[in-house]
Amino acid sequence: MAISNRAPLSVLDLVPVTAGSTPAQALRNTIDLAQQSEQFGYRRYWLAEHHLNPGVVGASPGVVMALVAGATNEIRIGSAGFQMGHRTALSVVEEAGLVEALHPGRVDLGLGRSAGKPGPTPAGVRSVSPARSTAARAPQQAPNGLVVPNKFSYRTMLGSPRLALQNQLLQLPGARSQPYAEQVADILSLLHGTYDYEGVHGQASPGQGADVQLWILGSSAGESAHVAAENSLRFAANYHIAPGAILEAVAAYRAAFQPSAELPEPYVAVSADVVVGETNAAAARLAAGYAPWVRSIRSGAGAIEYPTPAQAKRFTWTDEERELVADRLATQFVGSPRTVVARLEQLQEATGADELVITTITHDHADRVRSYELLAKAWNR
Repeated sequence: MAISNRAPLSVLDLVPVTAGSTPAQALRNTIDLAQQSEQFGYRRYWLAEHHLNPGVVGASPGVVMALVAGATNEIRIGSAGFQMGHRTALSVVEEAGLVEALHPGRVDLGLGRSAGKPGPTPAGVRSVSPARSTAARAPQQAPNGLVVPNKFSYRTMLGSPRLALQNQLLQLPGARSQPYAEQVADILSLLHGTYDYEGVHGQASPGQGADVQLWILGSSAGESAHVAAENSLRFAANYHIAPGAILEAVAAYRAAFQPSAELPEPYVAVSADVVVGETNAAAARLAAGYAPWVRSIRSGAGAIEYPTPAQAKRFTWTDEERELVADRLATQFVGSPRTVVARLEQLQEATGADELVITTITHDHADRVRSYELLAKAWNR
């Protein structure tokens, strides 16, 4: 199977800390990877936000965006995304505006609903808990063969003490999050210079009039997809986080999309976990640390430092733990350039993606850079 027009590729970086390394080295690796990605031809370089995770240090997208933007020349730099549950519209607009002031026309402002706040479950959607049997959660397939597992339930993860502590530490005592749709409306007003409160004009400086692309990130067919559609915004759907909901998410966005002069047609970017090696076997060795790393996240304990392949082999597993990561392992694209290109073509065809966002983690930085290089060469050939 080959598609006629391959979508452009972009990068999603969690700023991972690998076993035996340091946060400082993780940041240096991010800057180097951004510079290399620009040379390889990737369109965007997005930074995620995570907290209280020893294995990732992207705690402030705005800060890391500024570091990366200053070390590159043309590649777009963005957040993927700001966690809006503990932020205000003004703070986000001003942070993005600071970066855009020195790097005009290169900034993407991606917004997430935030960790710890489960969204509404659309009617008819069935969530599957990790306690279900393997047979009940056997991976399904889209018509073109793309693996689309049953949905994973985040109830245990959202109820973890670590996440409760994170929410407590990120928000001022007694503070209440503004409804997400209202936050997005306020961000748009601040960017466009139309914000008004009881006759007082709210001018974001920096930020007002900034040349940024606003994106909404989503993992389901719920609120995020509809907020993006109703505001004529670009939508980034997370196959790498919630593969079981990918088709419903993009379908809901497209069905509700309201065209505008700026964006007359819906625009969807879809993420994927990828590791590319010279051969399938080599790639599998490089990806060995992925399962225990995902397990640490899904258990609610927080991301561990990314293990070496040798360390990964020493992890012991229960059946319940294997089930905890089964959907993510089934939807990680690991292999030679030819193997991964074929799976990315499946993903693009099944979702109709206008763009693919690639996230890759290996223990050794050189292997990570090489994975992005091999993919870019094979995809653009």
